[in-house]
Amino acid sequence: MDNLFILINVVVLLALIGLLIYMQKKHVSFAKRVFTGMGIGIVLGAILQGIYGEGSSILNGTLDWYSIVGSGYVRFLMVIVVPLVMISIIRAIINLDKSKELGKMAGWIIGILISTTLIAALVGIGSALVFDLSAEQIEAGQAETDRGLSIEQSFSEMEGQTTPQRILNFIPSNIFLDMTGERPTSVIAVVIFSVIIGIATLGVQRKQPEHAAIFTKGINAIFSIIMRIVTLVLRLTPFGVLALMTNMVASTNYEGIIQLGKFVIASYAALLVMFVIHLVLVGVFGLNPMTYLKKVIPVLVFAFTSRSSAGTIPLNISAQKNALGVDDGAANISASFGATMGQNGCAGIYPAMLAVMIAPTVGIDPLSLDFIIQLVLITAISSFGVAGVGGGATFAAIIVLSSMGLPVGLAGLLISIEALIDMGRTALNVNGSMVSGTLTSKVMRNLNHEKYQDKKSVVENAGI
Repeated sequence: MDNLFILINVVVLLALIGLLIYMQKKHVSFAKRVFTGMGIGIVLGAILQGIYGEGSSILNGTLDWYSIVGSGYVRFLMVIVVPLVMISIIRAIINLDKSKELGKMAGWIIGILISTTLIAALVGIGSALVFDLSAEQIEAGQAETDRGLSIEQSFSEMEGQTTPQRILNFIPSNIFLDMTGERPTSVIAVVIFSVIIGIATLGVQRKQPEHAAIFTKGINAIFSIIMRIVTLVLRLTPFGVLALMTNMVASTNYEGIIQLGKFVIASYAALLVMFVIHLVLVGVFGLNPMTYLKKVIPVLVFAFTSRSSAGTIPLNISAQKNALGVDDGAANISASFGATMGQNGCAGIYPAMLAVMIAPTVGIDPLSLDFIIQLVLITAISSFGVAGVGGGATFAAIIVLSSMGLPVGLAGLLISIEALIDMGRTALNVNGSMVSGTLTSKVMRNLNHEKYQDKKSVVENAGI
């Protein structure tokens, strides 16, 4: 009987996918299809949990099948990250008028990412203080205890690694290993290797232009094929969002959310404030923030549902280039760097809030100026090398809490609302990377203002 209900649920998903395909044939915009997928996913997920109950065998079996669409889509995105980043960056460097522009571009991108993370830490501290959050207010059940033990085990494995050593991990020693995404800093390693190839090509152009021409022609051909693959995969975004959101809502522990509602509200208040700060920065640099927001919403929706900054890289790059008018170099480097450093949500707001919540449990005054300054600086520095996948926020929290001398195990107290908060954190991370690319392109004077202002220049210009 269980299999029959699971089959019915799968048929329902297929019918809804059919609806999204019909919308596509009717030329409904990409953004509207993504929002439709998200909305339907929320309703379907709530209905499934309401009918079968959280954790039931029918619900679990249904979500296993749904994950073929949701998790399968994320895997397709992940598999094109390395070739997309590598070829795009090489091509962008080859097309640079002056090689010294590369250093300036990277400097602006990294500077914006780290600076906004520092601001995000202050926002996180402020939110925790305004809402009077404390780890002492949370009762630790079995799940929280187990999560705490897991975090402490992870800390024991990381203990002793200094910030310079973590930065050293950016440098590739085996590029083929990093192409598999084996390490948290693999994307950055691929970026560095690609930059080296690009710079080497510029040198060959001066001494052996005929060889450089052959290589450049090959890179351009591969780039065309990869971008076509990206287009094919991004067409699946509404379907992936539908399945991901359904699974998320259907498996959510609503009882835990109700018990920790104060922490959820405080977290999203901080995330919202940081989003507004991003828009203010866009305005300060002379760009219309509302135009920016309208064009990046489809990317943020996917980041929200997938909870993967790294998986959002292809859509992130596409939106920057096709909707915002950002040049190739800034779009690729900001999307890649933003997935592993300067993550405003996971590496800025979250660990700062946790530190303020946990400090009173060991007799530290979170209002102390010394504590706040130390926390902000450590949070900004520690944001280097945070993985852009699920678990990145925990990694960042371990680094910050241990550096502050706070018990890392208490970070497990929020496990019941971790997934819900992580959705907003990931969206903020991705928005931060897009802001850094847009502002850098503006500073470098290679932002296509006509494309930025053009309402028809949207993500689907890639052929989606």
